[in-house]
Amino acid sequence: MSDFPKIRHEMEYVCTKCQKHHGIDNLLYTCPDCGGVLLLNDLEFEKYKEKSGKEWQKLFDERRATNCHALKGIFRFYELMAPVLEEEDILYLGDGHSPIVEASKALKEKLKLNFAFKHEGQNPSASFKDRGMAGAFSYLKAMVRKHKWDNVLTICASTGDTSAAAALYGAYVGDPIKTVVLLPEGKVTPQQLSQPLGSGATVLQIPGVFDDCMKVVEYLANNYRVALLNSKNSWRILGQESYAYEVAQEYRWQLQNKALFVPIGNAGNITAIMSGLIKMKKLDIIDALPRLFGVQSHHADPVYQYYNQPKETRSYKPVEVKASVAQAAMIGNPVSFPRVQKLVAEYEALGGDFNVIQVTEQEIMDAMILANMHGHISCTQGGECLAGLIKAKNLGKITDEFAILDATAHALKFSGFQEMYFSGNFPSEFGVTPKENLQNKPHTIIDKEKKQTLSKEEYTKQCAENIAKFMNLLSK
Repeated sequence: MSDFPKIRHEMEYVCTKCQKHHGIDNLLYTCPDCGGVLLLNDLEFEKYKEKSGKEWQKLFDERRATNCHALKGIFRFYELMAPVLEEEDILYLGDGHSPIVEASKALKEKLKLNFAFKHEGQNPSASFKDRGMAGAFSYLKAMVRKHKWDNVLTICASTGDTSAAAALYGAYVGDPIKTVVLLPEGKVTPQQLSQPLGSGATVLQIPGVFDDCMKVVEYLANNYRVALLNSKNSWRILGQESYAYEVAQEYRWQLQNKALFVPIGNAGNITAIMSGLIKMKKLDIIDALPRLFGVQSHHADPVYQYYNQPKETRSYKPVEVKASVAQAAMIGNPVSFPRVQKLVAEYEALGGDFNVIQVTEQEIMDAMILANMHGHISCTQGGECLAGLIKAKNLGKITDEFAILDATAHALKFSGFQEMYFSGNFPSEFGVTPKENLQNKPHTIIDKEKKQTLSKEEYTKQCAENIAKFMNLLSK
């Protein structure tokens, strides 16, 4: 017998601009009346208050051991996310449960900081975007089943991770879903490009940056029958809320004196995390709201520029991006910025503290290399978060809080940047000068010509003795 929840609520889209409400029976990405960005609202959320925060904690803790396939991943927090979906529609490919790994003793002592990484690269396509795709594709499956659609084309703009996740989940669902991804030519690492190709998606490229791709897919979504999979898709935001729930659960729902650092990028993830934290606080599932820090590179920092202004005279302006190692954050006009504005106001009204930190490309790379040399698997966005934590400390914005840093993808996706750092071949537009103490390279122990002059036994002995000398080993 399935232990899938019996509860079903009514949900709706709410426009962040004109506040109009719309039904969820159609694929909507922006408000049909004003074009504003949408959020999803549970019309019966207040009913959840009939259950105490402790009861919710117990339920979610028990689900960690569930045998129900649909609840094994991000949807173990079903009631807080999408209590309209049926069990048969929920897609699970191993998403969620990403580990939180505390910084090593040496790294904490070196930086005089107490923190951990949540390694989102342990998701199935090696990034946090799988959380959002699990949400978006589960809703899409429900729509396909309900409307009996026989041909669905999904599309997304991407700098790499979104396309990998969309292609993977689309390939798993199969007919009638077909997946197209649009990439900025030459702005995606070879490792990331290989993922949608390997999953069989149609990969299209145009000259420019992510913002150019985003404009194209928005035009397509407004004028053609396509399912948009970028973070304009509110069901993706719901899926990514699971990050906040997992962090809270990891620390036994006690978030007092905690700080979360999140790269902003297209602002979908920080929107989702903030939304999840707000829901838990309203239901007394968590004891307090953690301090929340968004982080942006100085090469793509529109949200930082906005919140760095006096509150009374703030004015938002997109920025023209420059080359960034944090490729997923190289966005000059984040789609979800209106959501950020709305949720920050609600977050602060509940007693939360929201900040945005700006870091340099140099600081991002130095932090990523430093973290990985101490046993982590941080991507450049994880490096961005660590750089943000270091900057926050230097600015006096953080003192004794324990910080959880969002490493959004696996380090192997960005190994090209590491190779450029180690070899000293960084293009000038990044503004990164490798530090000698953080560089690493292979050492040749014996040359090919020497090998040709030795017998197998002599070759083995010579290699071993050369290693012993190189490493200053002591004889037994």
